[in-house]
Amino acid sequence: MSEQADIAESFLRGLQDRICTALEQADGEARFVEDAWQRAAGGGGRTRVMREGAVFEQAGVNFSRVAGSPLPPSATAHRPDLVGGSFIATGVSLVIHPRNPYIPTTHANVRYFEASREGAEPVWWFGGGFDLTPYYPFDEDVRHWHGVAKALCAPYGDDVYERYKKWCDEYFYLKHRGETRGVGGLFYDDMNEGGFDRCMDFTRDVGQGFLDAFLPIVGRRRDTPYGEREREFQLYRRGRYVEFNLVYDRGTLFGLQSGGRTESILMSLPPRVRFEYAFTPAPDSAEAKLAEYLKPRDWV
Repeated sequence: MSEQADIAESFLRGLQDRICTALEQADGEARFVEDAWQRAAGGGGRTRVMREGAVFEQAGVNFSRVAGSPLPPSATAHRPDLVGGSFIATGVSLVIHPRNPYIPTTHANVRYFEASREGAEPVWWFGGGFDLTPYYPFDEDVRHWHGVAKALCAPYGDDVYERYKKWCDEYFYLKHRGETRGVGGLFYDDMNEGGFDRCMDFTRDVGQGFLDAFLPIVGRRRDTPYGEREREFQLYRRGRYVEFNLVYDRGTLFGLQSGGRTESILMSLPPRVRFEYAFTPAPDSAEAKLAEYLKPRDWV
């Protein structure tokens, strides 16, 4: 493994620790259970899952470092010159499914990828971001979320937030539903411009900025009263999360195609979900208002 991959892995292991500690403190009751695993083809990881907490119905925070050959199709779809090459991939990926429907589901991921073919110079890139999927959105929460995202992007260029917000809106889009998965955030991939140090710094800021974006929303909404109606709508909308992760998500495809650990890959799916044929919210209801948020817009 290269020195660059060592640097990325060291940061990512520590990031998993910091996020898990912060989520346990925010929940106040539940604790993460770690499942360390090894991959026969090379590498392994630490899957940590917290279940049935006071605030978080399920939260999973995964660290992995895998290596192997050849590169899976999901990794070479946009880089045909790397077909048949070997790879190192390390990252932290998390999905949080809160219990209270007024707290959004959220996802974050930061990763480093290195690939090489015999006789050619290795190539590397970073990717990641975070996105928010509310059921009962509050403008205050969404503006805060995007405000944190914009602030952490600012030192890296005036156009960085706008580019990565747009990429997020386009990536987390369910074409067959004609709606975004949520209210967006940041998404970037194939990042190597400006050199390793700049890309590592940006990825570090994204990973550490996630808690600044999410935890204040948890604090504002954790005690909001809700009933069966809100809970049933939350479970219904979680179905969209399942649809995206199983149909479109490149991380899920890469994990499965590269022989990753299935339980860890599918940890992102909600613990409880329901599907209802041709469900339509009542006009002018709180549930109906969600549709207006599932279209890209400027928040800050």
